[in-house]
Amino acid sequence: MDNSILHALNGFFFHHDVVEDTVLAYVNAAEVLFLGALLVAFSLVRGPARRGARRAVVAAGLSAGLALFLAQLISHAVNRPRPFVADPSGVHVFSQHVADPGFPSDHATAAFAIAVAIMLRDRRWGTVALAFATVLAIGRVAMGVHYPSDVLGGAALGAICALALYAAPLRRLLNRLADLAGSLFDGITARVGLSSS
Repeated sequence: MDNSILHALNGFFFHHDVVEDTVLAYVNAAEVLFLGALLVAFSLVRGPARRGARRAVVAAGLSAGLALFLAQLISHAVNRPRPFVADPSGVHVFSQHVADPGFPSDHATAAFAIAVAIMLRDRRWGTVALAFATVLAIGRVAMGVHYPSDVLGGAALGAICALALYAAPLRRLLNRLADLAGSLFDGITARVGLSSS
């Protein structure tokens, strides 16, 4: 099943340049886009939504950090070759990639950790983040750099970490941390704003 889904998506990319170019551009920019969205939400959201946005951003960042740490441990323990390494003549690769272990997918791990952390705090923005995470995961398979089980494993790991950090005692701690970080950020920006005027 893993191989048949991989080859179906990879072949679709190979025969549909417009889709491939669009998704590839997004996948290659996804890390910057996710990070940028978090930074914008933390620093620019105003009004009553500000505190909730900052709490979601801190939870998303820490969920992704925890999930990526665990993903590295799992990756080295499992040591699963990527599709283009395991089957170099049968998989089209659409961008250069290191031949490091592919399970679980770091991109899917981080994206789903962020998306689930946001979803737990804001359903509307969480739904948007989940949609972008899903496109990213499918795109990584279609590019030939991951098997479907690589991205599913990453998505599950990211979601589990976000859920674990949503447990009441940890959530309260993260909320305090986010509130403190927000106060420090506001204090610094106020000083910079005063000194530059």
